[in-house]
Amino acid sequence: MDRITEAIAHFIGLFATIVEEARQRESYDAFTAAPSDNPEAPDLPVLSPDFFTSYEFLGYDPALVYKAPLPDWVSFHPWTFAGFEPPRIPEGELSRIVNTGYLPEFAASGVSHRILPEIETLGSVANYLHQGISLSDNDYFGVGGHGLFFAASPISDAQLIALAGLAGRLSPIGELEIAGTAQELATFVITASQLLQDTPEAPPEEMAAGTELTVEKSTTLEGTFLDGAKVEEAPKLEDHFTLEEEEEEETQESLPTSTTLSESSADIDVSVKVDTGGNTIVNNAVLQNLWTGSTVTAVMGQHIELNAAIQINAWSDNDQLSPTLGGWWHDTAPSQAFNIATFDRFDTSDGSQSGQPAGAFPQHWVIKEVSGDLMIVNWLQQFTYMTDNDVGILSSSGVTTRVSSGDNFAFNEVSIYELGFAYDLIIVGGNVYDANIIHQLNVLIDDDLVGTVSGFDTTGQGSISTSGNLLWNEAYIYNVGGADRFDPLPSHYRETGEKLAGGDQELSDGVLSDPAFAGFGPLRVLHITGDLINVQYVKQTTMLGDSDQVALAMHATDPHPEADWSVSTGGNALLNNAAIMDLDSLGKTYVGEGHYSNEILIQANIISTDPEVGFQDPDALVSEAVVFLDDDLQDAEEADYGYAGNFDPDHGQADGLQTMIG
Repeated sequence: MDRITEAIAHFIGLFATIVEEARQRESYDAFTAAPSDNPEAPDLPVLSPDFFTSYEFLGYDPALVYKAPLPDWVSFHPWTFAGFEPPRIPEGELSRIVNTGYLPEFAASGVSHRILPEIETLGSVANYLHQGISLSDNDYFGVGGHGLFFAASPISDAQLIALAGLAGRLSPIGELEIAGTAQELATFVITASQLLQDTPEAPPEEMAAGTELTVEKSTTLEGTFLDGAKVEEAPKLEDHFTLEEEEEEETQESLPTSTTLSESSADIDVSVKVDTGGNTIVNNAVLQNLWTGSTVTAVMGQHIELNAAIQINAWSDNDQLSPTLGGWWHDTAPSQAFNIATFDRFDTSDGSQSGQPAGAFPQHWVIKEVSGDLMIVNWLQQFTYMTDNDVGILSSSGVTTRVSSGDNFAFNEVSIYELGFAYDLIIVGGNVYDANIIHQLNVLIDDDLVGTVSGFDTTGQGSISTSGNLLWNEAYIYNVGGADRFDPLPSHYRETGEKLAGGDQELSDGVLSDPAFAGFGPLRVLHITGDLINVQYVKQTTMLGDSDQVALAMHATDPHPEADWSVSTGGNALLNNAAIMDLDSLGKTYVGEGHYSNEILIQANIISTDPEVGFQDPDALVSEAVVFLDDDLQDAEEADYGYAGNFDPDHGQADGLQTMIG
């Protein structure tokens, strides 16, 4: 029973005894005074009965409150990527805070306890993403009263595929397959590093004469490189390309005005404007890997590091223009290609980030273990294949004519941000495979043909633009962790790693007294029994075929030489942009069996001078492909004009311009 119930029972028993004694006082006194009848009575026998009780008697309890001694206080500062130093609490304030209230959990034992932080065990992360776009926009159009049919066959994709194959030969790792398992990823890093290291610094002899190749190899690359040359500042995309986002309302006011009305007449803007190019392809990828890092990393095996950027632009822009258009204004802006790569590092030991406050070395630790390999993988592939090989014939009918058969847009985008956990110490029982690779390829075929039919003549203003394409590769690799942070593995770290591998959760005194841990609270330790595999891979490919064939003619019955003409067959943009931010280390890295580092940059431009149509007279090519339509429209519709007139919807052609417009 509890103490209160026991006290009440004692009181009731004592009261009953006193009452009973008062009742029996008279008989008791008489009995006490009476003489004994047998003063020689024998002594009573001595009995020794066996005594047993299942209850344990408690000692005296005065009901005073008892507080056990205070527990050992262990300072703990949460890790953050920002340079934040928590305020220090004076010892007097600390005692006042700890002594607030009664701590019953420590009262029973009366011994001190350690307060250690709760940390989570990190797991693997792997993302395999593939983004693909395929578009065929091979249009045929016939506009105006020319009475003709341009039966030229669209340029095939064979030249585009052949140029892509030629460009792919400059990439040493272009044929490597996707790696999935930990073993395959480790093999991929080793193989890619070796192939890139063996890359020749000159293009093969069978490459085109217009091939430019630059290869940079070093244990550490730093800075910005433009087509093989190190520059202080790289070109900006907005200075060469602007993605216009116009939201026009479909109203009469938003349409261009082509007729001016007066009291006596109506002036019509007699013009022809055709645009068969203006295609845009964009691949954009941003990978930010902050999954894990530590102040000190101890690797029992090897540490293999690879940072590589491979950038290739390949294009053919050989246009054939009719001599009849010699009096027109010709936009001579050439196609431009840019390969821009930046390698940058953030060294956390250079004073740019505030460290832990100075103080005593840690005395306690918490260890979390990952059994097997820890994988941090982001494997991204972006691929776009587009063809816009248009065939058309135009004439002026005395009105405003607008034809747009290009202006296609393809856009792939991925943004990954991985924020995991940081530790004070990471011990890797196996090897570390660390690779950041960006592979970018642009391939463009823009071999246009603009010819005229016999008798074509203009007195109005004329302008033509067949080039002005942009091929853009930009890569950015940013590593957190200095390139000179590596040192041989000390004996006390090796001893600790061997103990952890054997199941002993103890850290040696040499580890605890490492100057890197001065002022730390309890150490947060991650033990990886296998390999640490950190692979960030981005592959971006754009392929565009925009070889247009345009024939210009006069109206058959009412020619309009005064018409203004504007022909544009170029202006395409192929854009690859990729950035990788990778957290490697927040301090020192110790390696047991050696550190191997490769940083490689490959930048190449291939200019093809072998167009499919060849250097022939465009007017002669047009004359060979132009046929006269019959007066009977029915017969004209049933006539067989080759590929341009046979469009099978089962082959994926759903373009509204896949018929002749008269």
